[in-house]
Amino acid sequence: MSIQLLGFPLSGHSHRAQLALSLMGLPYEFTAVDLPRRAHKTPEFLALNPFGQVPVLVDDGVAVHDSNAILTYLALKYDTERRWLPQGVKEQAEVQAWLSVAAGLMAFGPAAARLVTVFGASFDTEEVIARAHGLLKVMDGQLAQRNFLVGSNATLADIAAYSYIAAAPEGNVDLAPYGHVLRWLARVEALPGFVPMPETAAGLRA
Repeated sequence: MSIQLLGFPLSGHSHRAQLALSLMGLPYEFTAVDLPRRAHKTPEFLALNPFGQVPVLVDDGVAVHDSNAILTYLALKYDTERRWLPQGVKEQAEVQAWLSVAAGLMAFGPAAARLVTVFGASFDTEEVIARAHGLLKVMDGQLAQRNFLVGSNATLADIAAYSYIAAAPEGNVDLAPYGHVLRWLARVEALPGFVPMPETAAGLRA
């Protein structure tokens, strides 16, 4: 097995893939892509991901792009116990729903708010912060009834959601009103193999 992850250290999408690899106990080599120098737009990188985005997973010559697709690939190929992608049809549907949230509401809420402050993106700050709080209210309600997003055990849903929720304070999204979300973050962080976001993100929530 030879796994390489091409990513950017401050990218929540990249951290999502790193977290999955670490929680599954899979050895890998992380290669930082120089986004400021547009290394993700070179012909070599575009051959791996024609959309020119990080992360990209290269597994024994097979290139997989999109962070949620990477999570699914890793679970299907390496999680023989089916821990991270449950076998039940209902549970699989719930995991898929949270992957869609991660690609939609989360990307255009807390992730977008963080892009404004960390990377200087030109989103409407009030709009994306309000969207983030709308999502957090729903998550807090869901997590009032369960330890993880899909039942009592961690799944790909939690891996997909963790990075940008943990880093939400970097985008001026206050997590203090969401006690159930905070306790869920702590439960994810207590999982064997957990790896944190860079210190700048972790420090703002502490």
